[in-house]
Amino acid sequence: MSSNLQPQVPVEEIKPGPIEGGPDSVKGFENESHGGQRKKVVIVGLGMVGISFIEKLIKLDAKRREYDIIVIGDEGHLAYNRVGLTSFFQHRKVENLYLNPKEWYSACPPGSLNYHLNTKVTEIHPEHKLVSCSSGETVPYDILVLATGSDALLPRHTPGHDAAGVFVYRTIEDLQKLIDYSAQKKGTVGVVVGGGLLGLEAAKAMIDLEAFEKVKLIERNRWVLSRQLDGDAGGLVVEQVRGLGLDVLLSKRVGKIEVTEENAVKGVVFEDGEKMECSTICFAIGIKARDELARRAGIKCADRGGGIVVGEDLRTSKEDIYAIGECASWENQTFGLIAPGIEMAEVLSFNLTQAKVHSYRKFKRPDLSTKLKLLGVEVASFGDFFADRDGPKHLPIRAGRKEGSLDALRKLTDGPAPPPVKALTYKDPFQAVYKKYLFTVDGKYLLGGMMIGDTKDYVKLVPMVKNQKQLDVPPSQFILGASKEEDDGGDDLEDDTQICSCHNVTKGDVVNTVKDGTCKSIGDVKSCTKAGTGCGGCMPLVTSIFNSTMKSMGQEVKNHMCPHFNYSRADLYNIISVKKLKTLAEVMKEAGNDPTSQGCEACKPSIGSIFSTLYNKHIMEKPLHGLQETNDRFLGNIQRNGTFSVIPRVSAGEITPDKLIVLGNVAKKYNLYTKITGGQRIDMFGAQKQDLIAIWSELIEGGFESGHAYAKSLRTVKSCVGTTWCRYGIGDSVGMAVRLEERYKSIRSPHKMKGGVSGCVRECAEAQNKDFGLIATEKGFNIFVGGNGGASPKHSELLAKDVPPDDVVPILDRYLMFYIRTADKLQRTARWLENLPGGIKYLREVVLQDKLGICASLEAQMEELVGTFFDEWAEAIRDPEIRKKFAQFDNTSDTLQNMELEEDRGQTRPVYWAKESVKEDFRNTKWTSLTWQPIIEASHFKGADEAPNGISATIKRGDTQLAVFRVKGKWLASQQMCPHKRSFVLSDGLIGDSNDKLWVSCPNHKRNFELNGEQAGRCQNDEELSIATFPVEEREDGMVYLKLPPVHELDGVLGTKKWMVKKGESGEGPFEKLDRRLGPNGVGMRGRKPFETKKAVAAGGPNGATIDW
Repeated sequence: MSSNLQPQVPVEEIKPGPIEGGPDSVKGFENESHGGQRKKVVIVGLGMVGISFIEKLIKLDAKRREYDIIVIGDEGHLAYNRVGLTSFFQHRKVENLYLNPKEWYSACPPGSLNYHLNTKVTEIHPEHKLVSCSSGETVPYDILVLATGSDALLPRHTPGHDAAGVFVYRTIEDLQKLIDYSAQKKGTVGVVVGGGLLGLEAAKAMIDLEAFEKVKLIERNRWVLSRQLDGDAGGLVVEQVRGLGLDVLLSKRVGKIEVTEENAVKGVVFEDGEKMECSTICFAIGIKARDELARRAGIKCADRGGGIVVGEDLRTSKEDIYAIGECASWENQTFGLIAPGIEMAEVLSFNLTQAKVHSYRKFKRPDLSTKLKLLGVEVASFGDFFADRDGPKHLPIRAGRKEGSLDALRKLTDGPAPPPVKALTYKDPFQAVYKKYLFTVDGKYLLGGMMIGDTKDYVKLVPMVKNQKQLDVPPSQFILGASKEEDDGGDDLEDDTQICSCHNVTKGDVVNTVKDGTCKSIGDVKSCTKAGTGCGGCMPLVTSIFNSTMKSMGQEVKNHMCPHFNYSRADLYNIISVKKLKTLAEVMKEAGNDPTSQGCEACKPSIGSIFSTLYNKHIMEKPLHGLQETNDRFLGNIQRNGTFSVIPRVSAGEITPDKLIVLGNVAKKYNLYTKITGGQRIDMFGAQKQDLIAIWSELIEGGFESGHAYAKSLRTVKSCVGTTWCRYGIGDSVGMAVRLEERYKSIRSPHKMKGGVSGCVRECAEAQNKDFGLIATEKGFNIFVGGNGGASPKHSELLAKDVPPDDVVPILDRYLMFYIRTADKLQRTARWLENLPGGIKYLREVVLQDKLGICASLEAQMEELVGTFFDEWAEAIRDPEIRKKFAQFDNTSDTLQNMELEEDRGQTRPVYWAKESVKEDFRNTKWTSLTWQPIIEASHFKGADEAPNGISATIKRGDTQLAVFRVKGKWLASQQMCPHKRSFVLSDGLIGDSNDKLWVSCPNHKRNFELNGEQAGRCQNDEELSIATFPVEEREDGMVYLKLPPVHELDGVLGTKKWMVKKGESGEGPFEKLDRRLGPNGVGMRGRKPFETKKAVAAGGPNGATIDW
């Protein structure tokens, strides 16, 4: 990196003017100074604390303009986020780490800021108020602020510490050297020494390099993060990071580094004599304050631990010289965290500018609370987190212990008393959650604690410790109430609650910048307040507070559908409707961020749904098929083993005996598992893709049609029998339910919809937990809307009372179409109504009172949709092109079973899924040889380049299943099996893109696998998974060729028989223990009289046998 160093200006004193040639093409910059004589503040160090001090001083000095600032940085970069160094390995752009863009420096008020890079200060001359640089320049100052930071420790007593391949983890240059060196050591072992915060960050960085076959972390203690966590918590972190692929060696000390003849690292020898091979070592064993400059100037420095000694005003022992950040020693402590340094910058900038009219601020004991995400593991410690081990550093005055002579006597005889602290601990090894909160012995005050896995209460607990207010709830509520999701929004936080510990930003800071109009986006909030620019852990809460504040002001909160669009679903709906767009390409051109993009698994289904709502064309037509979600692609719900369920429509649950017989015959003929659904119809599971056309044909001949159970549309309108049969019924619930289901069937919507009609207030149809529901009254029906069951149940709300039957349909037409037009992507009516400004009251005004004047339009659009109904199954049967898509393989009529089956209660079903995903590294499979082999005719892919998802093919080669794609003019190929659940489904996944990168999203659980580029085969959202990819090309003979290994080798790695899930892989069945007690399927107790059951239990079972409970 030395060739990139910025040359010094060869003059006695640094004069105004740029310094050329920095490694980032950044010039040193000096603003002209205007106005009268101003004091010159010289800052040595342009790190995170230095730039924070500059920002705060400029802001506080804006009116008075008492100071001109010169900052001298010895690195070749502008101030960057050292906390976020690990991300550099992903983007390799230092500009992405800049805390302020280059333009910020030149945009500062004229004369207020001059900066110089690659300039090392070598001497301080306090008596002359000058600093000298290595090239001979001198800079005068009125006030000197030392923000020199710290250096990473390197164990110079360890033999081999100076070998090639030994690194520290501190600066951009350190990282760049590590990147360059690791590129020469691919496939070797990399080692990180030190299991603290920095060590885990370094380990993550070395893993991200993807150069090392294995990364190992060496920690001298019995657990990692020993300065923040106790043994239980640290042990849990060790378990988790090991599960992520990091090899952790505990209770190990490096005694020697073994080197080659060229003095390059080849291994380490531990103090216990054990040896380990490695090529690269990164030491992350701590930091040392950079105080050598101060020592040479005679400024008092701490003897033990180092650091420039400062007082509560941050003055050093020399007049007009201050020290802040990691180089400062306050009360014999230096601080390696960013937050205390930011606090020092605030105190000093305030005292230099505001203390003339205010009291001086003092630097007080800093909060060392930390909340980070390390290697994907959430970790937090706050307050006095070791109070139970070391005794509390400070106790609230009211909680202080008064020791009498009796206590003194006991101390002499029994030894010191245990700390006056009680710990409340929660440990969940299944969810990898650990919490320990420390309280005073009476439980009235929270002193500190630590958290692993679930850290969302951190931001609420920190101010409780700081404020030392007596608690008004018992300690147990801190654990039992910690998992409530509704507590995440920040609405219950006080304005003085610190939400960003890195930069000491409070909730009030964020709220005020939004309310005064300064910040109108999350990016603005980060720029104005610096929240989220440190470790980034506070961003979810910052975003929530920003959104909440914007909503309270009636301002728009951006809700973009995905990275391909700067629009919400509702915005896109209006754009597509007004401009009459009918293809993905047209939508991308008019509204997308990249006009040539293929979209992704998030936006395509929503756009497809909008097209269906507006134009109602068959979703399997070529322009639309590639937009469809998993189930819509083949008009049936895909199941665990790759088969499909078939659910014909049974409106309102009313069915004739003849139709029941048809269903029975079809299910029996095709060996389908049958079950009655919660929506009062019959579901037939296990239909092979190649059998769907034949099954539908027989159902349609028997009077059925598609039930749209696969679609984001109306599922069912459930009903009780009402006045048709029930003696309590006061309304014809079946008749109304049939009419509503027949009207709204097949209509696509943002999410699935369900209805219900009950014939009286006994509510047997459960109409009040449906998207729309009716309950019969003496005057008609009460209409309820916005309810749902499922994972987040919600009771519906009353929209209209006593509605005559003739008026029900117009009201529901308006309600449903208003929802379709304005809801967000995949938003149920319950969440939509919750988020609708004005809620149910506003909805009544729109739907019942026509407040917006759109009721006629809503009704007309619904009428048009209803009038264009067609049965999707019947159309698929009639269309030869669509029929061709219903084959298991596109290159052969052969079939394969993808999962073993078993008998259960007289029916066949797939065995349970295996417990674990396949962690095999398919991506890096080393094949013995690869040859080009013709696989399928290229004509299969005709029109692929115009299709929104391209065209795919499922290929059978030996016993192996492959997926071939033609997308955006590119040929791609991979294995067919998704390793997450060993499902053979990837050819049916949606394709996503970003620039030139393409990925396929698994239809089952949305694992996204990259298909091209250097990362081909990598799973974007589950790093433990990968797939094999293969070269593919089209040749002049009209065939598509794949470059594949021999069939026997291919089958040995990817064969269906090898990977199909087999019985027993899930472990013991879920009911085996219960069945041993009750008999298979619970029939063992059937037919027994109650007294016999009691007698058997009392006696231990028949014939004295013991019961296996």
